[in-house]
Amino acid sequence: MAVDDPWYDATASGWGGEAATGVPGDGRPDAVPRQRVHSAAEIYLEVQRSPAFQEVRGRYRRFAFPATLAFLLWYLAYVVAATVAPGLMARPVAGAVNVAMVAGLGQFLTTFLLTWAYARHARLRRDRAALELRWDTQEMTRGAVRS
Repeated sequence: MAVDDPWYDATASGWGGEAATGVPGDGRPDAVPRQRVHSAAEIYLEVQRSPAFQEVRGRYRRFAFPATLAFLLWYLAYVVAATVAPGLMARPVAGAVNVAMVAGLGQFLTTFLLTWAYARHARLRRDRAALELRWDTQEMTRGAVRS
């Protein structure tokens, strides 16, 4: 059993096992060697290579990259239009409200819509699979050697 207390001296208490004595098993020369326990780093690399992790990551990328690109293009179009076509941006829409104000408010609206879409996508397409991966990883690392 691993103790998380950094001041705990395993060798002094006789609970050191192979790491403390150099002898496999529980420290006795005639003990049956324990099965090799993977380190946390090895477990995380194994999880990262798993098809389930790659699927969650792929779902994230299929949403995040196009959404980011679309929003960035929309933002740059607003900045370029304000710079290149000031007459168009100054054109009144209703009273003192002009095209630039409507487009600027559209930027805010787009930000909120994109945030809502991201949260919905995560909830419906990724959260359950990511949570299962998390539980599996925690189960695997429960007996892992700290590195």
